[in-house]
Amino acid sequence: MIMQPPAIEAHGLRKRFGTLTAVDGLSFEVRPGEVFGLVGPDGAGKTTTLRMLAGIMDLDEGAATVAGFDTQTQADSVKRHMAYMSQRFGLYPDLTVAENIDFYADMYSVPKRGRPERVNDLLDFSYMRPFRDRLAGDLSGGMKQKLQLVCALIHTPKVLLLDEPTNGVDPVSRRDFWRILYQLLKQDVAILVSTAYLDEAERCGRLALLDRGGLLAQGSPREIKGLMHRGLTAFRSTRARELARMLRAHLSGASVDVFGAQVHVVADDIAGARRDALAAIASSGLDAEDLGEQTPSLEDVFVAVLGADGASEAHPGQVSEAASHTPPSVTDGPAVRVEGLTRRFGKFTAVDRVSFETARGEIFGFLGPNGAGKSTTIRMLCGLLAPTEGSGTVAGFDVRTQPEAIKKNIGYMSQRFSLYEDLTVEENINFYGGIYGLSGRRLAARKDWAFDMTGLRERRQSPARVLSGGWKQRLAMACAVLHEPPVLFLDEPTSGVDPLNRRRFWDLIYDMAGNGVTVFVTTHYMEEAEYCDRLAMIYRGRMIALGTPLELKTGVMRERILDVACDAPQDLIETLAALPGVREAALFGAGIHLVVADPETVAGAVNRAFEEYGSAPAHVREITPSMEDVFVSLIEQVDREEAASAANAGGRQP
Repeated sequence: MIMQPPAIEAHGLRKRFGTLTAVDGLSFEVRPGEVFGLVGPDGAGKTTTLRMLAGIMDLDEGAATVAGFDTQTQADSVKRHMAYMSQRFGLYPDLTVAENIDFYADMYSVPKRGRPERVNDLLDFSYMRPFRDRLAGDLSGGMKQKLQLVCALIHTPKVLLLDEPTNGVDPVSRRDFWRILYQLLKQDVAILVSTAYLDEAERCGRLALLDRGGLLAQGSPREIKGLMHRGLTAFRSTRARELARMLRAHLSGASVDVFGAQVHVVADDIAGARRDALAAIASSGLDAEDLGEQTPSLEDVFVAVLGADGASEAHPGQVSEAASHTPPSVTDGPAVRVEGLTRRFGKFTAVDRVSFETARGEIFGFLGPNGAGKSTTIRMLCGLLAPTEGSGTVAGFDVRTQPEAIKKNIGYMSQRFSLYEDLTVEENINFYGGIYGLSGRRLAARKDWAFDMTGLRERRQSPARVLSGGWKQRLAMACAVLHEPPVLFLDEPTSGVDPLNRRRFWDLIYDMAGNGVTVFVTTHYMEEAEYCDRLAMIYRGRMIALGTPLELKTGVMRERILDVACDAPQDLIETLAALPGVREAALFGAGIHLVVADPETVAGAVNRAFEEYGSAPAHVREITPSMEDVFVSLIEQVDREEAASAANAGGRQP
C-alpha cells in the first residue's frame, strides 16, 4: 500500500506581533483521512497557526504546505483545495440562510446538479431548515455559528481548517457535527480543528498541546494522557464545590478540582490520598459517592499540566476578597420573577408563556438548543426588549414599565464580545465604570480588582481587538460586574474559554452567589450546568423542564444509559445503534452512550457485536445519565410527542 503524502505540513512555524511571539517554532503533519486537534489555553497560538495555514497571515519563519501547495507562494491553489472556518462570522447579514449557502457554493464552484440535496442534508443536520428564509443577521449567535459550519462544508475540500467550530453550539448539534466530520474522513479529507471542548479533543486521531505559542506535546489522546504521571481518584457529590474546598484543606500534596458533579483528586500516592479523603468525607458529613481510581481524561491532563505551568494569572483568593463587598439585593422578594412571558417577532413566537422565579443568591441555569429563546428571554429581563405578553420583575423592577431602573441594577454579559475593540483594556474598564457612576477611589479600587480577576494587568494597554477570544470574555465579565450589581445575567459567558479559565469564571460566580448576587446563566457546556443550583430548559420557546441537576438526571430520563468505552467509536456507532433495544447511540467523549430500556440485555448484544468486529470494548456499563444525556433526551422526547400529535391531528382530518 502506497502511503499518501501529508495533506498539511508545518515546519518551524513562527509568528511575532511586536515583542510577543504568538507561535514559536511549531511543527506537525496532518494526514489525509485524519482529524488532528490543536488544544491549549487562551492565547496559546491556535488561531494564529490556522490563519497562517489558510494563507490569511504571513509566516515570519518556517514553511507550510496545504494539499501539496506552499501557503506563501501558492496561496490561490491552497484556497481552492481548502475550506476554512474562522471564529469570526464570515456571513452576509443581509442575505438569507439559503442565499448565504448558495453564495459559498458558487464561490467553491459546487455543481448545480446535486446541490439541493447537499444543501438539504446540511440544513437537516444543523436543524436550520425551518430558518432557510431568515436573514443571517436575525439569527442567534449559536445559529450563526451553525450556518457558518454549513457554508464551510458545502463543498468537500481536501483540507478543512476549523477554528473552534462548535463554540456556542448546543450538544445535539455538536453530536451531529462530528458525525459529518467522520463522513468526511471516509473521503480522505484532512481535518485540522482547534477546540475548547476537551471531550471533542478525545475524538481526534492525534493532538498537539500548545502553550504560549510552543508545542508541549504531540501524539494520540492516549499518548497525551501519558503526560500525567500522578494517580487520580474521584468522588461524586451534589455539593461538589463544598466537597472540593473541604478536601483541599485536608489533603496536602494533592491537587483537587471540580469536574461537573465530580471531584477529582490527583496525587503521587493516590492510595494514601484516597484513604485520607474518605476519612475527611466521613467526618465532614458531606454526601459523596466514592468512584475509586480513574483513568484521567484529557481535561484532567490539561488542568494538571497547564495548571502547574501557571497558565492563568487569576487567583480565587483575590476573587473572594473583591466579591465580599457586593451590596445586598434591592428587594426582599424573588430576584427574578416572570409569569407567562412571551415575545413574538411577526408571526414567529420566540418565547412562549415562560414562567419561573429565582431566589436571591441563586445560580440559575438556562439551557436549550440554539434558537430556543434563551437570549430573547434574557434581553427581555434586562430591559432591552419589551415582552409581547406576560409580566416579570427583576431586582424588584417591572420589565415592562421600569427597564431603565433594571439596567442600573443588573450586570449583563452577552454571547458575543460587546466592548469597544479600538479602546485598550483599561479604557474599556474606565468607560464602563463611568457609565455605572464609578469615579475616584471607588473606580480605582474596582479597576484594580478587575485586573486581578481577569489576569489582564500585563495587557492593560493592549487594544481589546488584539486579545484572544478567552481574554476578551474575561474583560467583558469584569466590565459586567464592575458596579457590583445584585443580579447578573451571563449569556454563554465561557464560550470558547479553555478549561482552566472556565474554572476561574466559576470560582468568581460562586463567590458572588455566596455574597447574595443572583446569577442567571446560559451555557452549552453541560459540565457547567452541574454547577447551577437549579436549571430550566427551554425548547422552541417553551419551558420543558425545571429542577436541580440531580432532579433532572434522576426524574426526567425515562430510559437508562450504557457507557461503552472503546477505540475508534466512530467505526462502530452505526452497528451499535442498529442493535435491538437501542433507542439512541451517540458519541460521548472518546466512547459511546447508548440509550436503552434494558441495560443487561443490550450489554450482552454490545459485547457480541464487538466480538464479530474482532475487538473488545474497555467496558460496557450502566451509568447515571449526564446532563448532556438529559438535554438530548428531553429534546428528542418533545420532538417525538409533537410528531405523534401532528400525525394524530392529520389522521382526524376529513
